[in-house]
Amino acid sequence: MYFDRKRARSPDELADETLNRVSRRLEEQGSITDTPAARYCYIVARFVFLEYAREERGRMTTGDALVSAPGTEAADEREKLFACLERCLERLDAGDRALILDYYVGEQRAKLDQRRRIADRLHLTANALSIRACRIRNRLEDCVLACASRT
Repeated sequence: MYFDRKRARSPDELADETLNRVSRRLEEQGSITDTPAARYCYIVARFVFLEYAREERGRMTTGDALVSAPGTEAADEREKLFACLERCLERLDAGDRALILDYYVGEQRAKLDQRRRIADRLHLTANALSIRACRIRNRLEDCVLACASRT
């Protein structure tokens, strides 16, 4: 579920890798005594996800030249997806649209501060805000995919 929430392309493979690493440590050391087992699994999962994200960024960087080249099929597909995203955003009610657009503003620390302000404004915990944003993002993704398949 952790990798699924992070929108990884292959969450099952990442979960398998996490469990493989945890079991390797258990084989080597016999037990995990410095932290609770569930917490240790979560820590390993975070590192596995960071490695995955770094690899994905590397793939995206090498593919950027193709995607950004005007007139290519990939660029046309990207434009179609952006047009669909705009239409789908317009279909959201104003509150959900504002939340999802504000949710992704900024980078690193600024993004965290922004999300904290949104949660405070809506009287939500950070986790509840994350869940709400995830549900909106899932609706948007479904809408964009449906739109792209029609056009």
